Amino acid sequence: MTIWVDDWQIQCCGDSFTPGDVVSWRLLEVDSEDYADVIGTDRAAAIDFHEEHHGYEDHASTLLQVLTVTEVHCRYEVPPEGTTRVYQPVPGTTVLVPVEKAEGWAETQPDVQFVGYLVTARRISDAPEGASTDAQ
Repeated sequence: MTIWVDDWQIQCCGDSFTPGDVVSWRLLEVDSEDYADVIGTDRAAAIDFHEEHHGYEDHASTLLQVLTVTEVHCRYEVPPEGTTRVYQPVPGTTVLVPVEKAEGWAETQPDVQFVGYLVTARRISDAPEGASTDAQ
């Protein structure tokens, strides 16, 4: 499965993770349109869930093994006059950077801003013996 992890979720109260780690995350289903401007319609359609630390205590955590971690960067700008004055993602500016560790912070990329991670993971029923978990 593919999971979106917001940069601020880890910065606020998450734990770093790497491919191979076993994590316990609260997963919420996504509306792919929420991510289309950031990563494009096709990539957004592949996102199954987003990870959530805040609220949703009634949602059970899911035990997962992280397979891959990719940083997502994109450019933001204020739309032309007459529209909102809020910064919006600029479609087509996405930069994807495969990484070996997610910490909530990323190396600066030219002309884009770090916004989160695309994580591929597999659901597991039991953590392998000796595996670390981060119960969120």
